[in-house]
Amino acid sequence: MKRLIFVLSAFMLAGLAFAQEQTEGTLALSLEDAKKYALEHNRTLQNASLTIKQKYAARWQSIATMLPQASASLDYMNMCGYEMELMGMGVPMNPYGTLGVKASMAVSGTMVMAAVISNLAVKMADISAKKSEQTVINNVVTTYYSILTMESTLKLLEKNYENLKTLHQRAQKAVDVGAAEQTSADQIEVQVNSFETQITDTRVQKEVLTSMMRLYLGLGMDENIELTDGFENLMKPEETQLILDTDFNIENNFDYQLVVKQTELAKKQEVLAAMSFVPTLSAYYQYSAKSYFGKEAGFNNTPPNVVGVSLSIPLWTSGKNTYSIKEKRWAREAAENTQRDTEDKLNISNYQLRYNLKSAYDKFKVQEKNIEVCQKVLDNTSKKFEYGYGSSTDVTTASQSLINAQTSYVSALLSTVEAYLNLKDLLNVE
Repeated sequence: MKRLIFVLSAFMLAGLAFAQEQTEGTLALSLEDAKKYALEHNRTLQNASLTIKQKYAARWQSIATMLPQASASLDYMNMCGYEMELMGMGVPMNPYGTLGVKASMAVSGTMVMAAVISNLAVKMADISAKKSEQTVINNVVTTYYSILTMESTLKLLEKNYENLKTLHQRAQKAVDVGAAEQTSADQIEVQVNSFETQITDTRVQKEVLTSMMRLYLGLGMDENIELTDGFENLMKPEETQLILDTDFNIENNFDYQLVVKQTELAKKQEVLAAMSFVPTLSAYYQYSAKSYFGKEAGFNNTPPNVVGVSLSIPLWTSGKNTYSIKEKRWAREAAENTQRDTEDKLNISNYQLRYNLKSAYDKFKVQEKNIEVCQKVLDNTSKKFEYGYGSSTDVTTASQSLINAQTSYVSALLSTVEAYLNLKDLLNVE
C-alpha cells in the first residue's frame, strides 16, 4: 500500500510539473493584449516603420545636395628625370606631391523641389504605415473572434455528439431486443457521424485560424496561444450604437489622406518639371599645396587658391522641358479627378457601411436566439425519444436544425465583426 501511494504521488507531481510547464509556455492574450502584441512584433508593421526611415534618409539626401560639399585629394607624380626645354634652357621636372582641398555648393530650383517632394514622401509613408497598422489590427480582431467562434462551436458539437451517441446506443439495444426497428438506430447513427465530421472540420478550422493569429502576432508556428476573452466581454450593443452615432469626418480617413497627398505630389511634380527652366547657381573654392620634397620647383603653374562661381542657364531643349511640364499637368488633373471620385465613394460608403452594421447586428441577435431555441428543441426531442415518446426522425430533424443554426450563427457573428471594422476604418476612430 505504501509503495502504491508513493507511485501515485510521483505521477501526480510529474503531472503537475508538466501542466505548469505547458501553462508557462502558453501566451495568454485578451483581445487588447493581442492588439498590443501585434503592434510590437508584426513584421509587416516593422517593414512599414523601416520604410519611413528610408524616406527620412532619402529626404536628407535631397537636402544635402544643396549644402556645402568638401573633398580632399593626394597626388604624386614622377617624370623619371625628364627636363623640359624652355627658351634654350632646361627646366627640371622634379617629382612632386600635391594636397588638394575643394569645397563646393550648388543650388537650383530642381534641387529645392526635390527636397520638398522627398518631405512629402515621408508624410505619405507615415500615412501608409498607419493604414497598415489598421489592417493588421483588423486581422487580429477578426481572427480572434473567429477562433472564439470555433471554440464555442466545438463545445456545442461535442456536447450534442455525446448525447446523440448515447441515444444511438440505447436505440441499438432496443433493436437488439426487438423493441424497435433498425431504421430508427440507423437514422440517429447518421446524425452521430454528421456531428463527428463537423467536429473534425471545426478543429481543423480552429488550428488554421490559430496559425494565422501566430503570423499576425509575429510568433513561431509552434508557440501556444490561449484566448482569455469571451463573447460576453466583446459583443457589446452599446459599442455598436456608439459607432453608428459617430459623425463621418472624411479628413480622418487614411485612404482619403493618401489620395490628398498623391494630388499634392502631382502638383509638386508639375512645379518640378517647370524648374527645368530655372538657372543653376554653383560656387567652389579650391586649395592646392604642392611639395617637391626639397628639390627645385621647376615649372609650376598650379595656383594655391582658386575661387569660382558659375550660373547655368538653359536656353534650348527642343521642346523636351515644355512637354515634360504638359505631361505633369495632365497627371495633376487626373489626380484631382481621382480625389473627387474618392470623396464621393467614401461618402456613399458611409451610408452603406452604417446600414450593413445595423443589419448584420440585428441578424446576429436573431441567430443567437435561434441557437438557444434549437438546442432546447434537441434536448426535449432527445428526452422524448429516450422515454419512447418521440421518433428517430424527430431527433434527426432537431439535430440537423441545430447544425444549420450554428452555421448561420457563425456567419452572422463574423459578418457583424466585419461590418463593425469596416465602418470603424472608414471613420478612423478608436
